[in-house]
Amino acid sequence: MANLVLAETAGDAIADATLATVTAAAQLGGDVHVLVAGSAAAADAAAKIVGVSKVLHAVDAAYANSLAENVAPLIAGLMDGYDAVLAPATTTGKNVLPRVAAMLDVMQLSDIIAVDGPKAFKRPIYAGNAIATVESSDPKLVITVRTTAFEKAAAEGGSARVEAVAGAGDAGISQFVKLDAVKSDRPELTSAGIIVSGGRALKDGPTFEQYITPLADKLGAAIGASRAAVDAGYVPNDYQVGQTGKIVAPELYVAVGISGAIQHLAGMKDSKVIVAINKDPDAPIFQVADIGLVADLFTAVPELTEKV
Repeated sequence: MANLVLAETAGDAIADATLATVTAAAQLGGDVHVLVAGSAAAADAAAKIVGVSKVLHAVDAAYANSLAENVAPLIAGLMDGYDAVLAPATTTGKNVLPRVAAMLDVMQLSDIIAVDGPKAFKRPIYAGNAIATVESSDPKLVITVRTTAFEKAAAEGGSARVEAVAGAGDAGISQFVKLDAVKSDRPELTSAGIIVSGGRALKDGPTFEQYITPLADKLGAAIGASRAAVDAGYVPNDYQVGQTGKIVAPELYVAVGISGAIQHLAGMKDSKVIVAINKDPDAPIFQVADIGLVADLFTAVPELTEKV
């Protein structure tokens, strides 16, 4: 039998989250097949991923925008030939796979961070403060993968064959209207090597821009934010790092004016090096920081930016 990976695409490209999910699928044993509900160019890109033996390309226009109401029945209909289906634990994966699990009448295994056996996995609970080992007894596995916990499969070097597949098509219960995406020349948050994040202490949107953006520009970094900063309207939701935002694990994470609530720590504490700047010496962020600076950010950040 084989394992099926639902590819996350970015236009004609395969998102990095898919590469990590392929690694997780390979650890289950058996062949790894990738389902691309997108363009032919994306399917060709998926065929080059090392470790992938077949790419299934859903050619119906109903699947082009990855509407969960259309994609979930497609996956469920393919599962006779697979032991498991995996997807990145992103907005798309979390939207599609629970529907697949319901259609198959199995439990979903969410946000796994390690594969311990054919049906045994580790996953974080209590906002990452404990790690649970879980084992499924279901005949089919439906799994979302925390992609920061797995190495990315090589995007070039594979030679999988591409096969067209068809499903029921448009379910007729939802429609794609438009995509309002934040366009940026910066690295995508979940795949960035360096992230500079700001918190509520930055007071407002213009101040956030004034202090965080120059430092991020100097470092070539993506910009993140705490939930408090997002809720206060300083930056868009796409910037949120945390349990209810994006889970990141960059080489360097700079937390500016972030106290370190458990919700935020759950999304970034696996970063390789954490630098925290906060005027409160008792801020929880210092408990996970590799380098901590107790200082007023409005003085420290411009000085740091100037010296970078």
